[in-house]
Amino acid sequence: MNNGAVPACRVRRCNDRPLNANGEFVLYWMIANRRPHWNFALDRAIEHAVGLSKPIIVLEPLRVDYPWASDRLHRFVMDGMLEHARHFRGTKVRYYPYVEPSPGAGAGLLSALADRACIVITDEFPAFFLPKMVASASKHVNCGMEQVDSNGLLPIHKTDRAFGTAHAFRRFLQQELPRCLAVFPRAMPLAHADLPIHGGLPADIVERWPLADPEWLDQSRHAERTLPIDHGVSAVQDQGGFEQAERHALNFLSRRLHSYAEERHHPDSDASSKLSPWLHFGHISTHFIFSELAADAGWDSAQLSNKPTGARSGWWHMDENREAFLDQIVTWRELGFNMCAQRDDFDSYQSLPAWALRTLGEHARDKRPYIASYEQLERGQTPDGLWNAAQTQLRKEGRIHNYLRMLWGKKILEWSESPEEALKAMIELNNKYAVDGRDPNSYSGIFWVLGRYDRPWGPERPIFGKIRYMTSGSARRKLQLEDYLSRYGSD
Repeated sequence: MNNGAVPACRVRRCNDRPLNANGEFVLYWMIANRRPHWNFALDRAIEHAVGLSKPIIVLEPLRVDYPWASDRLHRFVMDGMLEHARHFRGTKVRYYPYVEPSPGAGAGLLSALADRACIVITDEFPAFFLPKMVASASKHVNCGMEQVDSNGLLPIHKTDRAFGTAHAFRRFLQQELPRCLAVFPRAMPLAHADLPIHGGLPADIVERWPLADPEWLDQSRHAERTLPIDHGVSAVQDQGGFEQAERHALNFLSRRLHSYAEERHHPDSDASSKLSPWLHFGHISTHFIFSELAADAGWDSAQLSNKPTGARSGWWHMDENREAFLDQIVTWRELGFNMCAQRDDFDSYQSLPAWALRTLGEHARDKRPYIASYEQLERGQTPDGLWNAAQTQLRKEGRIHNYLRMLWGKKILEWSESPEEALKAMIELNNKYAVDGRDPNSYSGIFWVLGRYDRPWGPERPIFGKIRYMTSGSARRKLQLEDYLSRYGSD
């Protein structure tokens, strides 16, 4: 796991414009890897800056018109911006946080900075509106532009196909990952970088697009309430930012990982990592988490099995808790990134496997025991107390316990007039309320409900057909739920 140059397979050109050696600085447009540590995109910006003897400007913007913009999502990003303002203040990097005050107010900022830049570096994230935003921006900057993949242990362009099962993807990972573990992003990329200091941000640009003041960003975590976004989805207790993310990760590794394999499915134990919000916003790197986990285990890559069987355990040669966690944060998480990177229609009903489309279609007109309106789903007002509790947790805390998230989706399928309507409701509720929504992992979970990454199951049932079936009654029998239902509501 030696630090080195950014692997070429993680870097993609966004346009055909040349690097401008006469520019004033290297511009890092931070839009997904929102962290100053363990970040290949920042490493790439430093490579260019050192080679050109130019300073670096880090532009981290936050627009107000993105889909599902709310106090909840804005606050999480703004927490991170506040941490960045403090962190970069003691470095040679000029940090430019910009929070758009009204729709369209930030238009032109990137282009204005790019006019003075040698090159623009940005993050590659294969979901939500970011791919289209980057593609559009690349046409309007007057210098070369690169996007860098710092999403996971496996570069998302290591393969040119979308995998249909976790087993197939896991086997591919076991073949390819050993070579990828040789190069990690730098833990502290600015610590030893020989960079010149920029004299100051362009005054005319800053006057038109003012920096977000740290005191305003703080504002007792209420500054977002002044912006034209959805104030009905309130901020959650958890705070965003790379420092918070690393603190939560270390806490999980030291206090809850030891019981992960056995207890993570039980809501009362709540043994899951709960790191997905910080992973989604790029506040923490899988490389950091893996590095800490491996170091604590005294592990190195020589212990990897040389047999890529696709099995869930045994390949890493770690204990069952670490292997169970790695299967989630590496296999399942990066499987979602694979789908989004390889298929533009990853969020479309028609992207489901053929067998799932067929069986859902055959049962699309089956009589439903109950039809829940979107409003009833959103408010958690259904006849199922356990489902209501899960929806209450999502609405209030921005998350659902991992196991109950699967049940949550299965019941929406059962209560919707069609599977297409079920998909629409799941995406809307998840992306609106979940802090980790709008993410490749979110789409994996939602589409798994409808058969993606799964296989046909018997016996064939009404509504579900051959789609895997789940019930609240079964969950109540298998899971420890007393504390959970007491906290979020019960029958």
